[in-house]
Amino acid sequence: MPGTVPCQLLNYVDGNFVTSVSSFANINPVNGELVSNVFEADAKQVSDAVVAAQKALKGPWGKLSVHDRAAVIHKIADGIQARFEEFVAAEVADTGRPVHQARTLDIPRAIANFRTFADLAKTSNTDLFEMATADGAGALNYTVRKPLGVIGIISPWNLPLLLFTWKVAPALACGNTVVAKPSEESPSSATLLAEVMHDAGVPPGVFNLIHGFGKDSAGEFLTQHPGISALTFTGESKTGSAIMKSVADGVKEVSFELGGKNAAVVFADADFDAAVAGVLRSSFTNSGQVCLCSERVYVHRSIFDKFVAALKIETEKLIVGYPDQEGVSMGPLISHGHRDKVLSYYQLAVEEGATIVTGGGVPQFNDERDQGAYVLPTIWTGLSDQARCVTEEIFGPVCHISPFDDEDEVIGRVNDSDYGLACAIWTTNLSRAHRVSRQIHVGLVWVNTWYLRDLRTPFGGVKLSGLGREGGRFSMDFYSDIANICIKL
Repeated sequence: MPGTVPCQLLNYVDGNFVTSVSSFANINPVNGELVSNVFEADAKQVSDAVVAAQKALKGPWGKLSVHDRAAVIHKIADGIQARFEEFVAAEVADTGRPVHQARTLDIPRAIANFRTFADLAKTSNTDLFEMATADGAGALNYTVRKPLGVIGIISPWNLPLLLFTWKVAPALACGNTVVAKPSEESPSSATLLAEVMHDAGVPPGVFNLIHGFGKDSAGEFLTQHPGISALTFTGESKTGSAIMKSVADGVKEVSFELGGKNAAVVFADADFDAAVAGVLRSSFTNSGQVCLCSERVYVHRSIFDKFVAALKIETEKLIVGYPDQEGVSMGPLISHGHRDKVLSYYQLAVEEGATIVTGGGVPQFNDERDQGAYVLPTIWTGLSDQARCVTEEIFGPVCHISPFDDEDEVIGRVNDSDYGLACAIWTTNLSRAHRVSRQIHVGLVWVNTWYLRDLRTPFGGVKLSGLGREGGRFSMDFYSDIANICIKL
């Protein structure tokens, strides 16, 4: 098992770690025990952080060349690598996720976020246009990237460090300063990152960390502060809607990655074993707590019964247990509150007439884990497309499997959703793969895979799943003030 986590988590403002009057408990979802006490930033501390970030824009940070700034960001990545096991411990303590997931996904991807965007900043290109003028001399128009300003960042709890750095890294790479709030459910790794920033020599005020909640707390104080230039948020759709209203009067730049009710489509010609393994992974990874997970699964009627039976067998092989347990597949949900929400859908599915293929309840361990936030991975069949369990995001280890008969039918059913984040298609027909992918109203389609990410590509959703795109040049565009310069020749 990785190392321990600090028992107190402080805010980081203007290069200093600071306490506050109020604090809240950070609870381990494995056993319900206290991980740490977290100091909640008040309105003044949030304002101090924004003012410090504004000041830092005009200081040494704002005078660095792109290459020198990239060198600092690479040093941050080196700092995470040097404290790798401490970050693993922080992620595991807050979320209960398997240790092997933290070691192979969460921490490596955080390091990659910093390295990728540091290198993109050095190689990012802009536009140049030659223009004819009436006098025949012509003119040149070229674009330049400038820092946008102070970026407000609010990140979620499901992939804490991965998604936190997904926003912090490009914001810094573009020369901005940030005031960032991690989820109150998973504050540990962000606090460690503040220590890495400090040790890496990031100037005071460039990176500021505030802990707290949403309404009437740090999140609301940040979104309503007039000193921020843009806000990027990952989380629930209803929270994104509230934030949009909050920043509307100031006409702030916003980027939202919100919820999903993603589909997986398995055609009759799919590689059957690969499709079963893929849907197993896309439904139950991280206990279903990934915005990209498949909660709606559509399988061609000719293989429906076989597929349901096979997925049931593989699901019941999943090991739900301790994060460091040998062969563990799933940990707990993030909190007891979230478990109550997921369990309410487990009950609703029964009321709506679902057939429970497997799962549907809480595992019994007869040890401290019974005080944790565990649920069983669950498969349903038999619900209509209008059932709440098929239309509403649950964000737990659950999927509903439904048969379909033809291509046009399934495309229509997949698109009949208030969400539009991602879809996974399983087929060996290359023409069908291209044809269907273009017709799915989502921001991201995978074919014969799931969660295979190239950080240079756009990421985001449509409808209630988000606004804008991040990743690669799309992040560079969002976090930059792009200006045109016209030179008369």
